[in-house]
Amino acid sequence: MPSIRSMALACSLVAQIGLGTSLASTPETRFFKHANGRIAYDDSGGNGSMIVAIPGMGDVRQQYRFLRPRLVRAGYRFVTMDVRGHGDSSVDWTDYSARAVGSDVLALIQHLGANKAVILGNSFAAGAALWAASEQPEVVQGICMLGPILRDLPANPVTRAIVGIGFAGPWRTWFWMTYWDSLFPLNKPVDHLTYRDRLTANLKEAGRMDALRTMVGLSKSDTEALVGKVPVPVLVVMGSRDPDFKDPIAEAAWLAGKTKAKVALINGAGHYPHVEVPDQVASEIESFLDRLKGK
Repeated sequence: MPSIRSMALACSLVAQIGLGTSLASTPETRFFKHANGRIAYDDSGGNGSMIVAIPGMGDVRQQYRFLRPRLVRAGYRFVTMDVRGHGDSSVDWTDYSARAVGSDVLALIQHLGANKAVILGNSFAAGAALWAASEQPEVVQGICMLGPILRDLPANPVTRAIVGIGFAGPWRTWFWMTYWDSLFPLNKPVDHLTYRDRLTANLKEAGRMDALRTMVGLSKSDTEALVGKVPVPVLVVMGSRDPDFKDPIAEAAWLAGKTKAKVALINGAGHYPHVEVPDQVASEIESFLDRLKGK
């Protein structure tokens, strides 16, 4: 989930930068029913160990479009899912918490007939991965957290007011997408503008911005309480210029100290290091997965 500080900063952005228009192809969208809703996912198939990748709030599963082919080539079965209210998943859920999304991940793993999986979670979804491991540690082989936001970040009344105004009117999709554009300080991918247009169109669908606004307003105190208590290996991938944190390096160090995680610091990257420098992040994830095989 974004910090209030960075959302306030997004209001001042007026330029949009893109480097091309070709969006990487995505596999067939599939669905399964869970908890009175419908979750969208895709699956590379194959007999390799399963990885389930979850996007953060306000984004969709195609954010893993650059990691996916790299990890499939490495022999893994790569599955991505849209979180509640986002992408092709249904809206109007009664619970949009990280814990609820974690239950969706576990249900998807079971639905696909896997005994174990490694979970990748970006931003808010890193908390969902943590909840899944807390609920069923025998199923979650390890967690890779990409730009993880696992606790409530400091905010002052002014920035809270700006966020309230930003989500209050017909400009709210523009407000979010302006913030989203600020999350790539190092390198916007070649298909950035095309991806941006598709994400904007998705968020304009009925109910999706309401779901996002609900997620933005949820406290993460319950998720923070889990940090350091989940007995599975953890990799933290953090961009050194992630605008969601006053000090991203310190945040990664805090998390590593609590979880004994390995930290991969991606110099210059923002909140989506796996989009900005996918080769470097894929290499870090593969090394982490290799260590899990040795356990």
